[in-house]
Amino acid sequence: MNFIKRIINNDLLSLRIKKDNLKFRFPPEPNGYLHIGHAKAIFINFNLARHYNVKFILRFDDTNPVNEKDYFINSIKYDLLWLGCRWNQETYTSDYFQILYEWAILLIKQGYAYIDDQPQDIINNQRLSDNINYRISPYRDRSINENLILFKKMKLGYFKEGDCVLRAKIDVNSPNIHYRDPIMYRIIYKVHNRTKDNWIIFPTYDWAHGQSDYIERISHSLCSIEFQNHRDLYNWYLNLLYTKGVKPKQIEFSRLNISYTLMSKRILNMLVNEKVVSGWDDPRLPTISGLRRRGYSSESIKNFCYLIGISKREKCIDLSLLEFCVRNHLNKISIRVIVIINPVKIIIENYLDNHYEYCYFKNRNKDNRMIFSKFLYIERSDFQEYPSDNFYRLCLGGYVKLKDSYIIKANKIIKNSEGDITEIYCTYYNDIDKFKDYVKSVIHWVSSLNYFPIKIRLYYPIYKVDNPWDYLNDNKIFNIINTNTVKVLTSYAEKYLLHASYNQHYQFIRNGYFILDKDSCCSKSKLIFNRTVKLKKSYN
Repeated sequence: MNFIKRIINNDLLSLRIKKDNLKFRFPPEPNGYLHIGHAKAIFINFNLARHYNVKFILRFDDTNPVNEKDYFINSIKYDLLWLGCRWNQETYTSDYFQILYEWAILLIKQGYAYIDDQPQDIINNQRLSDNINYRISPYRDRSINENLILFKKMKLGYFKEGDCVLRAKIDVNSPNIHYRDPIMYRIIYKVHNRTKDNWIIFPTYDWAHGQSDYIERISHSLCSIEFQNHRDLYNWYLNLLYTKGVKPKQIEFSRLNISYTLMSKRILNMLVNEKVVSGWDDPRLPTISGLRRRGYSSESIKNFCYLIGISKREKCIDLSLLEFCVRNHLNKISIRVIVIINPVKIIIENYLDNHYEYCYFKNRNKDNRMIFSKFLYIERSDFQEYPSDNFYRLCLGGYVKLKDSYIIKANKIIKNSEGDITEIYCTYYNDIDKFKDYVKSVIHWVSSLNYFPIKIRLYYPIYKVDNPWDYLNDNKIFNIINTNTVKVLTSYAEKYLLHASYNQHYQFIRNGYFILDKDSCCSKSKLIFNRTVKLKKSYN
């Protein structure tokens, strides 16, 4: 029983509201892609609606036509469906532009709103000023009639952008900055994706949000903690307009902070525009699209949001918890395959050139046959010419067990002109019991007769520090961005992966979890796999 459910249950017990009148919503602004912080808010509202068996509304807060696009709307809807959250009703704040306009006129008539001709920067400075006298606009005492005429002219296009705004007349002396005569309407000469050019004045978030909740009879307006200072203004507007029915109650919960991660839409947009990443669905981003492309499952994100719980206290969640949830789920659903990420060639000296045989791998995919032949490939990291004290895999004169196959011993190596090992000559032993005391580890492998090349992408955190939110200044952000956050390798995969599916998760044995990337473009000769997560915690 989290604190939000306790509040709702108390409202039901006190008869402030009836159970049938409960209603919840998720109100994204369609100016970007959803990120994992949004997933937390989605699940809170969706799970409450499901718990109480009431409606869940998806409302697009489309009050600013500058950056809002149809493809953002489509991506948001796709993300919700992928997360398993189906909405009962789809609405848009733009559906309420006319009634919001009429309510604004009502506030002007009641003396609670006025037209201000000052530039935006002057208004902002006034509201932030410590000088009480400076905060008062010279237009604050305009007559009601003059304000009505000017507001109508704003709507009809008599003024240019920035010439004037409509402000609420509340309290310029309030310690809450949001209470100091906030802006309700501004002029924007941009074509809205839904209302086209029917409107050139657009309501601000604070004016439109609470009233949209009221229109839709939202019982509990749940938002993250940064909107706590907006609650007084939210209630002020509602108290002026409320007459009957459900009166929304705003409740705040802590926003999601994850180490090595920033979920500021402004920063995400900057990373996309500055080409730091390839797009909103780049696998390095915490967007739902990026996480999906990287191979995160919707179930693992849901489990993560469940584990972190709901509270008001701000805290940072370690990235390892999210990765734990991903590993835990992918371990259950992934197909296990053999891929040699960084291969080096093995030559079995005492094996016939044209001979081969089948080995049968345990605990793997359905087609568990692997061909053993004279020429094999193993991970380069599984061999050391001069082994360290804690190295138990293959070395010169040393033995190792090939997974579900034979024991081999390294005899000699061949290097290229740059000093890199290109070939390792070995002897194989089929009498495993005789040599088992010499073996301390098992390594995986592929045969030259049963592999094909693939590309794999290994991803690393975008930020060098675990607390990037301390560097939110744009100039500082670029100082902590990693320049090498993706490594592309040519790897050797068993031929089972020729039939790889975009919706299937794979565990590359001993290397981590992977998924086929869309850049593969359905070409079996150019398959690209993204590493979702390593098998163990590591940020290196």
